[in-house]
Amino acid sequence: MRNPFRVRRALTPTARVRRLRRRITVLFALTSAAGLVAMAALAVRSDGVRGREQLDQAMSADTNWALGLLETDEDGRLDTEVLLDNAGTACPPLFLLAVPSAASVPDGPDTPGGLVVEHAPGRPCLTVSAASVRQAAATAVRADEPRSRDARTVDGEPVRMFALPFYPPDAEEDALPQGALVTVADASAQRADHRRLTWVVTGGCALLVLLSAGVGHLLSGRAVRPALKVLDRQEAFLTDAAHDLRTPAASLRTLAETALRGETDSTDVHRRTLRLAETMGTLVDGLLTRARLMSGTAPLAVEPLRLDQLVEAVAEDAATEGQRVAVRAPGAVVVAADPDLVRRAVANLVGNALVHGHLPGERAQVEVTVGGEGATATVTVEDAGPGLPPEVAGALFDRFRSGSGSTGLGLSIASWVAHAHGGSLTAEPGRRGGARFVLRLPAGGPPSDD
Repeated sequence: MRNPFRVRRALTPTARVRRLRRRITVLFALTSAAGLVAMAALAVRSDGVRGREQLDQAMSADTNWALGLLETDEDGRLDTEVLLDNAGTACPPLFLLAVPSAASVPDGPDTPGGLVVEHAPGRPCLTVSAASVRQAAATAVRADEPRSRDARTVDGEPVRMFALPFYPPDAEEDALPQGALVTVADASAQRADHRRLTWVVTGGCALLVLLSAGVGHLLSGRAVRPALKVLDRQEAFLTDAAHDLRTPAASLRTLAETALRGETDSTDVHRRTLRLAETMGTLVDGLLTRARLMSGTAPLAVEPLRLDQLVEAVAEDAATEGQRVAVRAPGAVVVAADPDLVRRAVANLVGNALVHGHLPGERAQVEVTVGGEGATATVTVEDAGPGLPPEVAGALFDRFRSGSGSTGLGLSIASWVAHAHGGSLTAEPGRRGGARFVLRLPAGGPPSDD
């Protein structure tokens, strides 16, 4: 018994989009199948009709030629001597049936009585029952026009029968038929060709339906791909936010509980709270920036930018007591870029070098070089730290990776900024044993959408 209180498991947005893709694929395949089946049925039916018409035309020519050899004597009786002398009536079989003068034409299609067999081949190549011959002749006589029908031989082979009514000499327009000529044709070859065509069309339709399903699956995949990308970005953003905000939020809660118990000095609590708030603000800002870059909703405010001056300002803001950030800029370097995004990328690189680019117990010594290589402007950030661990070198610019293997978004954001401007960000060993990051930006600005 079905449980009325059963709760259906809710599908995730990604699962719903994938289910929509499957439904689109099935609908596309069913629509194609309906059209192909209709066309196949029409083609098979047309082939069957055309095959029967060809047999009927051949038999009509034979019976009309035989009818021209049929004569009557002076008393109006049929004279088949000329017909039998000049026509072979055994193959295809030719039957002559006449209506006796004293008989009337039968009233029903199932009562072929009154027809007399004037001639039947002795050894026909196709043996059909006498009842079938009489039925065919009676139908043509009753309809007063040629008639054809499908039948079978006594051995069960398919044949086609054609009956042509004939009239007395000098008969008036409303005269009744005097009899009918019936011929039989072998339909096995035509049936075999028709059956072969049916199988070919059926197999072709099946293959086309499968191909249509495959094409529909590909097209539906391309149609839902933007939605899946948006959902993936949303999921990545939520994961990033939960991951990065969990630790400072827990620290802030612990600090608040400690302050409520009065176990620490209020000034120290306020200082630590401010530091945690600044950390969370920086994390949220970074998460939002990365989300906008990934989704393409952050348009580039491109303008002429003195890259050397921007780097000097970032280095001045980033330098702290005991740490040194040296900037070398041989000359003015101008690029067309978004100042805010480039500032964030450079600040992330410098900040990463200050945090991770020094040996334990030593002060960070960071060198930043601004230069130009033809149509490319470069910002090189080099430190004297432990270098790049091999285990993180391949995924250095992924989210939650940094030079020391800890979590973070700084390098991934810098990489996104570089690619958004048509540039690149690479990492390599430095001259002093540490890491060297090279940010390259096209001097002409980001490539156009055209």
